[in-house]
Amino acid sequence: MFPLIEVSGSARERGQQYGLKAKSRIERSITTYARLFAYCGISWQGAQRAGAGYRDLIGDLDPALLAEIDGIAAGAGRHADEILALNARTEILPPNYPGNAHPDQARIAAANAQLGVADWGECTSIAVKPAQSATATTLLAQNWDWLGAQRAALVLLRVRDAGGASFITLTEAGMLAKIGLNSRGFGVCLNILRSTDDGEHAGVPVHILLRALLARHSVADAVTFASKLTFGASSNVLCADASGDTAALEFSPRGLEVIRGTNTALCHTNHFLAPLAAKHQASLAPSLSTVPRLARVTALTGAHSGKYAVADLERMLRDESAGFLSICRRPDPSIAPEIRLETVAAVVMDLGERMMHIAPDIPSTVEFVPVALSETVPA
Repeated sequence: MFPLIEVSGSARERGQQYGLKAKSRIERSITTYARLFAYCGISWQGAQRAGAGYRDLIGDLDPALLAEIDGIAAGAGRHADEILALNARTEILPPNYPGNAHPDQARIAAANAQLGVADWGECTSIAVKPAQSATATTLLAQNWDWLGAQRAALVLLRVRDAGGASFITLTEAGMLAKIGLNSRGFGVCLNILRSTDDGEHAGVPVHILLRALLARHSVADAVTFASKLTFGASSNVLCADASGDTAALEFSPRGLEVIRGTNTALCHTNHFLAPLAAKHQASLAPSLSTVPRLARVTALTGAHSGKYAVADLERMLRDESAGFLSICRRPDPSIAPEIRLETVAAVVMDLGERMMHIAPDIPSTVEFVPVALSETVPA
């Protein structure tokens, strides 16, 4: 299982605790992204400059989040711009990723090595309302498909604020949040999207948004909050709450589109579902398999009889019916390592029980481990 990092206190103190406890995994994150940025023609120094450009924007959104980022850097012994680059990695990556390697990849990778930085699409998510759940609680699930090397950088981060609220998130070390749920019974999943407008102007980074959303009370609260923001890149946050409300928050530099859950499971992969936003969809690499994955998970949920148990969603996340392009993705050795996606972890969240069920590897190869928001993590 991934290590549990527990933090509390002021924002700066929380960051320092996180940075100190996750130091080696933050270094792994930096290694992974230095290589990935090099593949896209961006040096690690360039990525840091880009990350620094989000500093004021994050501080304007919530000064506490910026203080926590500075604390992470201090605790891990890294420059704050490095932590900013990690948290803005989606915005820094070009809209055509994954694609062909940049012509300067080798030169940039060599320059990274001289600086001491090692060389080195995304997901299927499902939301189920209580009326369709065997537990009579809201269920929220996701396969997180990303670079397999980054599995070694993942942590479970549990945060308690001064007001007594808490959340737990499965994230990449150095980032403030990703997949998670809070003590109010609100949860979030992430599907990276790409539009032709990405990068045209600065906006709130998606991983900063995820952290800010984990302070919200409900889906309605999240929609109200996100609708006031400006975004520089595209993504979808599939969110749900313990009351049974579910929604896909598709956002891009053009704004926010909300897709509401119906009485059937709400599913999402890595392309826009809102008709207006879909007109600005960036080209989809075949290796993402987003369209057939959505068709497959929709077919699985549509064919499901009876109410959904946690085990039913775990079974769907283990589906390998399309080989390397399945919902459950194994790494395709014919693809370059920098774009060779696989399922690095899977999560099924019971929002009523405040429980995460986590598969810490390709889900077809491991068991899901239950982790309650208020309990220690099994070894």
